Amino acid sequence: MVKDSKFTDGVIEFDIAFSQERGFMGAVWRMQDFENYEEFYLRPHQSGNPDANQYQPVFNGLAAWQLYYGEAFSAPTSYDFNQWIHIKIAVAGKNADVYIKDMQVPALFVEELKREIKPGRVGLSVGEFAPAYFSNFSFTEEKNLQLKGKPKKQEPTPEGMVMSWTVSSAFAEKSLENKYTLQQADVENLVWKKLTCENNGVANLARLQGLKNGNTVFARLSIVSELDQIKKVRFGFSDNAKVYFNKQLIYGGSDVYRSRDYRFLGTIGLYDELYLPLKKGDNEFLIAVTENFGGWGVKAQIENRDGIRIVE
Repeated sequence: MVKDSKFTDGVIEFDIAFSQERGFMGAVWRMQDFENYEEFYLRPHQSGNPDANQYQPVFNGLAAWQLYYGEAFSAPTSYDFNQWIHIKIAVAGKNADVYIKDMQVPALFVEELKREIKPGRVGLSVGEFAPAYFSNFSFTEEKNLQLKGKPKKQEPTPEGMVMSWTVSSAFAEKSLENKYTLQQADVENLVWKKLTCENNGVANLARLQGLKNGNTVFARLSIVSELDQIKKVRFGFSDNAKVYFNKQLIYGGSDVYRSRDYRFLGTIGLYDELYLPLKKGDNEFLIAVTENFGGWGVKAQIENRDGIRIVE
């Protein structure tokens, strides 16, 4: 971290060299403290692959690459090993161009930086894996910077996507061991806050808190049904989950890193589904979401909302 630096918009440049060993090395900016900043890093061991690098926001000390993945957050790039590569990151408001070797065409355009636009410090980062060498680091503040990347047409939010949750304060995952029915004592001391989802329906739970008081939260939906009926809900989470419907445990699952196969990264998606036996009147849908590493999130979609209302 550059002591006493102040950076909102402008250009960060440096040269970097690394081997093909597994590593995560790059730059940070708009750094409020060591737990809150924007970050871009390279993955030399994924050279040429779609996830050869990564933009991610860090909230409350928690990485988020399992929530923000794909072409909007990384770019297929082939690296030259054990020799200098020039990197330039141009930041303007909610967007960023990232140049790797080619300084004329950005390798990656970040359409939406996820943290608020707020001045902070700049620096370099290397994960606890392979080392990297840096040289010629510089940063320049520049207002009204014109980026080359252009936003793509935004896809509409899928119908029925849950766009906000009521989220509890954190607690220990082990408190739910063998807990098949929730009692009032299990929730009465929790503090609840509303969390708005991203445009794609992902709720980044780290926006509200870190792991100081526990690694698990409840994400809650209140569903009012006009009659007794069945509704399908598709959902995803990172990393572990237990679903309680009207206080009864009806699902448990794990999407931790490599839990599905050796290349499964634990990325969030609508991989699971349940059929909720709604009763007429008020119903409560709770997902206990546990963070392991790489992203703390949840998303859900109720495809047919005829005859129901979500209370926010």
